[in-house]
Amino acid sequence: MAGCLPLARAPSSSFSRRSSSLLASSKPLYSVSLKSSVAVPEHNVSSESCERLTVASWFFSSAPNLHRLKLKSCRSVDSDVYYPLGKGALETRESNRQWDYLTAKFAAASNFPFFLLQLPQIVLNAQNLLAGNSASLLAVPWLGMVTGLLGNLSLLSYFAKKRETEAIFVQTLGVISIYVVIVQLAIAKAMPLPQFIVTSVAVASGLILNFLNYFNWLNAGIWSFWEDVITIGGVSVLPQVMWSTFVPFIPNSILPGLIAFSVALLAVGLARIDKLPEPGVKILGSTSGWTATLLFMWMPIAQMWTNFLNPDNIRGLSAFSMLLAMIGNGLMIPRALFIRDFMWFTGSSWASVLMGLGNLACMYCFKSISKEFFLAAAFSLATWIGIALWRDTKAYGYRSPVGSLKELVFGS
Repeated sequence: MAGCLPLARAPSSSFSRRSSSLLASSKPLYSVSLKSSVAVPEHNVSSESCERLTVASWFFSSAPNLHRLKLKSCRSVDSDVYYPLGKGALETRESNRQWDYLTAKFAAASNFPFFLLQLPQIVLNAQNLLAGNSASLLAVPWLGMVTGLLGNLSLLSYFAKKRETEAIFVQTLGVISIYVVIVQLAIAKAMPLPQFIVTSVAVASGLILNFLNYFNWLNAGIWSFWEDVITIGGVSVLPQVMWSTFVPFIPNSILPGLIAFSVALLAVGLARIDKLPEPGVKILGSTSGWTATLLFMWMPIAQMWTNFLNPDNIRGLSAFSMLLAMIGNGLMIPRALFIRDFMWFTGSSWASVLMGLGNLACMYCFKSISKEFFLAAAFSLATWIGIALWRDTKAYGYRSPVGSLKELVFGS
């Protein structure tokens, strides 16, 4: 997943953002409960679209015995909203601000394994093109590359809306690296020219629009139209890819994609004319991110299904690539958990455990890798997830990781 800040600036940290309407608002959305040994009255804090807030510094100085504040976070279904997390029960200690900083750095570090994951294919394609062996690029499925590109563009828009800078870099790198492969396929004539032109326009438009939106330089109507486009595209592609995985055991058909396209077009149209109920509007708002996440989550299932049908193909898998996929997605898990992004956490955890470790397990079962290699990878991943849960539990002041996971899924 494709997909997750230094302490001095901490642009995605709840401790660095302040609101001028913090104490002046008359529309309370969050109730701040102050746990202190002295009597402190309850204060109400409001936020537009669940924006992350910080209590003013003078407020803390007026309550010297304050240890922690508790805010309500949004439900997981609303995780597409800009900074949905209310930072529930975060202790105001330097160690917790440091964990905020570290989780962002972990997400940024995931760029390295993801880049290494795509680099061998790019280098191999370049060598074949220079050697005049264009036919070898026909083995790379351009439709699968375009599908992955659509997923990266959808997640790029999702994280740009949430201002998660490191995750934006991860998805941008994914878009660029896949597009480089697509350009190579077009040069080798392994991809039809009309489809390449449409893809190029989509990539250029997506990168420019997301850049402008990140800096608030984009008209809201244009951004809304772009979101409608990626929502319809994602909803159309996901069921078609899932259906195609099991061909020829089921008939080869484009019917699933057509039905999904019609439903998505109808839902977007109803939302545009204000005929869609409010719960439907909320679900539609997070659909593009979820469809992209589910698309990436489906990839390891398709790979394992292929392994099951053709066990000999497992020897063609690279254990190093599977390990990079596990590391890259695993590095994003702490950040997704910390900011209570259920969609991001689900996709990263699934990809790390199933795409990475799951494929390594298949390779171990068919004796493609050693027992020591598999056990070391499994132990490392389990330890990493355990540390993330333990550290998040401390940051939020819970007694066990159950509290963090409950808030992640259901909100506080």
